[in-house]
Parts: sequence; C-alpha cells; structure tokens
Amino acid sequence: MKAIVRSALCLSILICLPAVAHTPQQAPHQLFGEGDLELESGEAIKDFSISYVTHGTLNAEKSNAILMVTAISGNHHRIDFMIGPGKALDPDQYFIICTDAIGNGLTTSPSNSKIQPRMQFPRFTIRDMVASQYRLVTEKFGIKHLVAVIGPSMGGMQTLQWGVSHPDFMDFLVAMVPLAKTPAWTVAVLDASRKAIMTDPAWKDGNYDSPPEKGIRLWRDILNLAARTPDLYQNQFKNGMDALPWMKAQEDAAMKAFDVDDWIYQTWAYERHDVGTTPGFDGDTAKALGSIRAKTLILTGTKDLLNPEFEPTGMGKYIPNVEMETIRPGTVAGHASAGGFDADDVEFLNREVRGFLLEGKSSTKH
Repeated sequence: MKAIVRSALCLSILICLPAVAHTPQQAPHQLFGEGDLELESGEAIKDFSISYVTHGTLNAEKSNAILMVTAISGNHHRIDFMIGPGKALDPDQYFIICTDAIGNGLTTSPSNSKIQPRMQFPRFTIRDMVASQYRLVTEKFGIKHLVAVIGPSMGGMQTLQWGVSHPDFMDFLVAMVPLAKTPAWTVAVLDASRKAIMTDPAWKDGNYDSPPEKGIRLWRDILNLAARTPDLYQNQFKNGMDALPWMKAQEDAAMKAFDVDDWIYQTWAYERHDVGTTPGFDGDTAKALGSIRAKTLILTGTKDLLNPEFEPTGMGKYIPNVEMETIRPGTVAGHASAGGFDADDVEFLNREVRGFLLEGKSSTKH
C-alpha cells in the first residue's frame, strides 16, 4: 500500500516532470547550439540549442555511449532511477547522454524561444527530435556508433524512430511503454488534454499572462485518468470519494509544473507519429519496423491507458530481432509502470534492461 500511495503522490512526474534544479551532486546541465534546425516541414527552429546532461566518461574509442531520450514534458532526469553504479545504465561502464526533447522547456521550445515565441514556434515531429539528437551525438561528441538508445513513453517512440532512421547506428534499442504509430485512442486523449487548455479564455491563444488555471486543472484530471488504471485507484482509495481531494492536490501541484504551450506542441508531434512515414517507407509502418537492425527490447505496461499495450505488442512483431516483455506481469500499473515510482517496478526494469544489454553485448559486433 505504501508503494501505491507513493506512486500516486509522484504521478505528476510521469507525464509532466518539471525542470528540476541541479544539486552539486548531479551532472551539470549543458546546451549545444546547432544553429537553425531544419524541420521535416521545411520550416526551421531558429537559433536552436539542445539541452542534455552526461553521466560517466566517454572512452578513447568513443564506443561506450548510450543515448537516453525523454517522455512528453519530461526532462533528462526522467529515468534517473536506472542510472548509477550497479544499475542498468552504470556510469562506470557507459557514457550516458540524457537529452531533453524539443518543446520540453529546456531544449529550445515555444516557452523559451526569443525569436519564435509561443505560438509563433514552428510545429515539429518526433523525427525532428531524433534529428536534433543525432546532431548532438555526432557533432558535439564525435560518436559514430552508440551502444543503445533508451527511452520511456514518447521517449520509447523516439527510440523506435532512431532504429528506423539510423538502423546501423546502435546495437540496442530499449523502448519502454512506446508506440510505433499513435492509435486513435491516444490521439483522442491528447486532443482532449489540449482542448482543456485551449478552451480556457485565460489561455489567450497561447499568449497568456498567467497560467490558465481552469484549463490546467482539467488537463491534470484527464491525464490522471489516462496515466493510471482503475485498479490503482481502487487500491489507493477504499472510499471512492477520497479520490476527489487527491485530484485537487494533483491539480494544485500542476499549476507551476510546466508550460501549456510546450505541452500543446509536443502533443501535436506525439499524436501524428508513425515510423512508417519515415522517408522511403511510403507510410508502411510494418516495413519501417522491419528495417530495424538493432536488437530491440520493448517493455509494456498492463492496462496502459495512454499508450495501449496492443499497439507496441502488435507492431513490435515486425522488428526482426525483438524481445517483448510486460513490466512486472500480474500487476496493473499501466503507463505508470515505467515511471520509476514503485520499488518493485524499478528493480524489474533495472534487472531486465541490464541483463538485456550485457547478454547481447557479448555476442554483438559493430
């Protein structure tokens, strides 16, 4: 029960992890300027910089790097629970580059761009995120091959896109609660979350003076339904009416947690994603997945109501060298199973991902 309550109290971190101030013990936050980032649309993000932190040391051969890509509204802290000595991503063994996605408020975003502020910002895609990360890895670090790309949720979507866009660039892909092609259910959830914000008059077409409170409260409620399962609510609240003050507390916590324009832009990228629309695949999602050469681990959450497990489970079968696992079979944490809140989920993810990387490493040749 304590683990369930802890998960509930920390849930807002899963979908919306605010920019966390660095402590002296944490790796320093860095920016890499890429100039104008050309987008698939033909537009460009002006004066673009990608945000990141690193853990560990890049070896002389530049052959021990792992790239971490983050979830929607998450940042480079998103899977800190998997980084550390003896964990899946051990800095004593790997050089881990943890990136911030376009539109999360640290990398150039609608909320921080001085040249293209707020709704003047061009729309971007998941593949544009990957393109910005590829430039960071190759131009900043001079890395020509990665050990792995790993990410949760929207990070899992970027991870699979990496495998399609750059099939020879990494040995492993680890996609947690991902999607290869966003299904109608997820599109509906994201659209509802946007409408909650955009129909609040205080949003002012994106040029709000203060956070649109009514919209944010409804946004938080919608995501509390999508990111958690009915089972979690039942376990947490024996008296159903007790859910209401908890929801109010979640809404209050969300007021300063994120920028709503950033959320809107990232959801536009999220809902339109399909690896099949990568150039050369003519919209054929299965064909695109079939081009992945990296050994791939897909981890899904039972009863995931944001990224339904049927999508990655069904589409993952087209990846030639794939392993698919349910995060802690028998539990029903849904999307939250990859959130790092429950100690047993954390132990499972670290054990399975560490074993996947170590087992495959002995037989993988660059």
